[in-house]
Amino acid sequence: MTNRSPLVFTSLVCALLNMCQAHRVHDDKPNIVLIMADDLGIGDLGCYGNNTIRTPHIDRLAREGAQLTQHLSAASLCSPSRSAFLTGRYPIRSGMVSSGNNTRVVKNLAVPAGLPLNETTFAALLKKQGYSTGLIGKWHQGLNCDSRSDHCHHPYNYGFDYYYGMPYTLIDSCWPAPSRSMEIAFESRLWLCIQLVAIAVLTLTFGKLSGWVSVPWLLIFSMILFIFLLGYAWLSSYTSRLYWDCLLMREHEITEQPMKAERAGSIMVKEAISFLERYRKGPFLLFFSFLHVHVPLPTTDDFIGTSKHGLYGDNVEEMDFMVGKILDAIDEFGLRNDTLVYFTSDHGGHLEARRGHAQLGGWNGIYKGGKGMGGWEGGIRVPGIVRWPGKIPAGQFIKEATSLMDILPTLASVSGGSPPQDRIIDGRDLMPLLQGNIRHSEHEFLFHYCSSYLHAVRWIPKDDSGAVWKAHYVTPIFQPPSSGGCYVTSLCQCFGEQVTYHNPPLLFDLSRDPSESTPLTPDTEPLYDVVIKKVATALKEHQETIMPVTYQLAELNQARKWLTPCCGVFPFCLCDKEGELSAPMLRRRHNYNQVTKGQ
Repeated sequence: MTNRSPLVFTSLVCALLNMCQAHRVHDDKPNIVLIMADDLGIGDLGCYGNNTIRTPHIDRLAREGAQLTQHLSAASLCSPSRSAFLTGRYPIRSGMVSSGNNTRVVKNLAVPAGLPLNETTFAALLKKQGYSTGLIGKWHQGLNCDSRSDHCHHPYNYGFDYYYGMPYTLIDSCWPAPSRSMEIAFESRLWLCIQLVAIAVLTLTFGKLSGWVSVPWLLIFSMILFIFLLGYAWLSSYTSRLYWDCLLMREHEITEQPMKAERAGSIMVKEAISFLERYRKGPFLLFFSFLHVHVPLPTTDDFIGTSKHGLYGDNVEEMDFMVGKILDAIDEFGLRNDTLVYFTSDHGGHLEARRGHAQLGGWNGIYKGGKGMGGWEGGIRVPGIVRWPGKIPAGQFIKEATSLMDILPTLASVSGGSPPQDRIIDGRDLMPLLQGNIRHSEHEFLFHYCSSYLHAVRWIPKDDSGAVWKAHYVTPIFQPPSSGGCYVTSLCQCFGEQVTYHNPPLLFDLSRDPSESTPLTPDTEPLYDVVIKKVATALKEHQETIMPVTYQLAELNQARKWLTPCCGVFPFCLCDKEGELSAPMLRRRHNYNQVTKGQ
């Protein structure tokens, strides 16, 4: 026994050291909460200069963290921008682009297009590092491939452990929606009727073949025809996209079809808080992807009429309130100091979103252009806020060029992992910049695409000149001229007769002309020829790294009716499994006004 005591003691010490080491490694991994707004303009937030829309919770997040003032999306529309955010790669590399002037986003839920399964997302990387991963909110990266329930492009196939949200995106049909209580009740009775007729058909057919009953085949065929005609009539009565694209899912189950859009945001916040509580011991990744502030701007009655900017302003203020609820939950669960929180938008505000004279899209501040414009700054410059108490100094403004693509390598870094080594990753780790270990962005060049077409190139020289050169090779033709937007077509085009090609390219120095108002010339800029040549060389080198891939948003972006998701047995697809919220998530308007009074 005496001889064995040192061995036992040594074993216990080793076990304790291993436990401590494991605990220390776990402590080094922060929880991560990523919050992405939809179509939010950089000029819509108080912390970015807006003094008429109240965003106190996002403004507080900015004060407590680092604010990125040259934060850039890799695309100016939803699907390609989000694919770049998820993978750290330009959409042209993954194929999340189109050719010509085809639809530049995943068109609807009946198309087989989607983020290719061979792409690696930040969720997949963190899952390998022991993270619990969840996505709540908008997806818009595809859903099905071969059948209406194969869910090949479901978030579960990209590293997420939990999903609740809208697999598509908001469209005008989603809100305001008619009351569906009577429709759902009628459909359930109609479906029961069809089932009874089908049972009768099967019974009569079996009886006739067995010689038990004597009924004419005409009667049986007539009953079968009746079933098909009834189903077709029901399907034909639901031509609105409301019934086929405006739906919510929990995991693989459709919970609302069509969804009640005005309550969706509240349910998603409730889901987010539940996720935080469920995985509070960490480490976890929560990607909260807002439906706000995309048209048609579904807003609860508590916020309608509260802002100075109509329905759009109301929707922004409701979104800010929801951000506050998530931040409060992080504090309540004691996660504040161990959680990296990031807030952004997928691209710039939608200038052309209007109803009559009412503006329904965002404001992009001093920057020219907006959503759908791949080159102009207003389409791609977005808010960027990062908070990690004790790790990232609070109250700093970082003017260096950063990108949504930087999130993947940054999360790989803080989680102890590494980005994929078998492909080009266009993002850069932000932590050295955020922590003040380097002065300049690791991006020297950034390439701005409109779908598959290169529109502009940004050059940030690695010196102390402060210059930010930007060369535009293609720009959209505004409709009407000088309007700053494409109000005739609703979105600007990337290619063809509705764009202008520039040779030599238009050149701006954003450090002196952030609004891109006056192109430089050889007469006004001594370095003009040097910059044009340098940018052209970088562009050529970049294009040599682009490998041919299938464009997901071209031929694959055509609807196949058999891929349409259905809550029941097609075409009887209406359902509401959420019911009314048991307790309202949002406080009344006067309480919100008290919080924001004086902001």
